[in-house]
Formats: sequence, structure tokens, C-alpha cells
Amino acid sequence: MAIIINSNEYPHAPYPEPYNKLKISQNELKEFIKHSVDQNKQSFVIFGANWCPDAKFLEAVMQLPTVKNFLKKYVNILNIDLGNYEINMELLNFFNSEIRDGIPRVFIMDNKGLNINVDSNDAMRKARELTTQEIFNYFQKFIA
Repeated sequence: MAIIINSNEYPHAPYPEPYNKLKISQNELKEFIKHSVDQNKQSFVIFGANWCPDAKFLEAVMQLPTVKNFLKKYVNILNIDLGNYEINMELLNFFNSEIRDGIPRVFIMDNKGLNINVDSNDAMRKARELTTQEIFNYFQKFIA
């Protein structure tokens, strides 16, 4: 059964800007996933940029108390900045070599480090068209 977001929880503008223009190496990405596995947690790797309203709305939903408290028990999250598609693009190849654009992209790994949402990693590209509950439900269905 899905956890329901409290009716008084809703993201309010201005939305957070979680992307910091840092260059991330493939080794750092692998270390992040390994660290999550070592903690018996799942990894969420989210590619986005602060210019993207869907990426910012997604982050705002993830900061809602019900969502945040649920995720912190089971998941480690890494936000990777793609800037204007000029930084960290090679890291998309780690998951899918055919992706060239479209953010946010959310890659979810199980607690063994295996990607479990390869077919729906683009589900949040239209986050603003989803309800906060639909976003939360998407995440919940992948939590082991």
C-alpha cells in the first residue's frame, strides 16, 4: 500500500535549485552506488539542471516531509548537473548510451546497485504535469 502525502504538504515556489555545476567522474558515480550498496540502501541518480522547471519541481516534491522522511530510510540520492548539456553528459552513458537530452532523468538502483527503472528513467521529464502523489508513488513502487 502506498504512503499518502499529507494534504497540507505541497511544494511552494520558489523551488529548490539542487544542481551546483560540479563535474562528477564515473569513478565518483560508481563510488556513490557502491557506498549505497554497502549501506544496504538504494541509489537514486538524478540528472538535471537548475534552469529546468521540471527538475526544480521534482526536487521540491522530494523535500516534502513525508517524501523526504520515507526516502532517507531507504535511498541515497545524487543530483548530477548537466548544465546546458555541456557537463557530465558522459555519465548518462553509464546508464543508457542513447540518451542525448531531456531532463530530469531519474535512475533507480536496487540495494545491489542494479538499475531497476531503465525503461522509465524519463518519467519525471514532465514532473510539473504530475501530482505530488503520482511522483511519490513512482518512487515507492521501486523501493524494495
